[in-house]
Amino acid sequence: MQIKLIIFITSLFSILSFGQTKEVNYESEVKTDFTTFFENIKEKDIDNAVNFIYPKYLAAITREQMFKILNLSYNNPAFMTDIQRFKVDQVEKPELIGKEYFSVTHYSFTMKFKVDWKVIHDAELVKEKMNEAVISSYGKDNVTYFNNGDYYIINAHKKACAVSTDQKDWKFLIIEKEYRPELVNILPEKILEKF
Repeated sequence: MQIKLIIFITSLFSILSFGQTKEVNYESEVKTDFTTFFENIKEKDIDNAVNFIYPKYLAAITREQMFKILNLSYNNPAFMTDIQRFKVDQVEKPELIGKEYFSVTHYSFTMKFKVDWKVIHDAELVKEKMNEAVISSYGKDNVTYFNNGDYYIINAHKKACAVSTDQKDWKFLIIEKEYRPELVNILPEKILEKF
């Protein structure tokens, strides 16, 4: 009887210990949520894409503004964007700051980008500025222009910030250096330093 009791207590202790030490697989969760976010953008499902954006950022610029920005960028008849390859390259270990976990996420994608110049006023001037903007944003080595089809192939390497309160449900902010002044009041300094 005592042996059965000892075995039962040992088994119960093992089960409880395993349950307490089981780690959340943050990397898998971040990759899944970020891929879903990106797939929504690729499929031009802006309503669902906005649901994956960090709420504090949406509160600062409003959900309606974000919806307009994404629609203008990815659902605009003047711009054809075809994301051909997307990959989450690295998910950094989340840091608990305040009551939220922050994880820097490195990702890459290849995109075909074409502009319908017939609908653009002063197309030649805009084309020159567009070329400068694309190279400035993605880097000269990551942008190839094809004259015979009048389109760009862009190989992008970017960072995002994944934020969660439970390490299961992640929201995102795409981080660009030019947006840093807007993000100072939204992201902790420790995270901003990584961009």
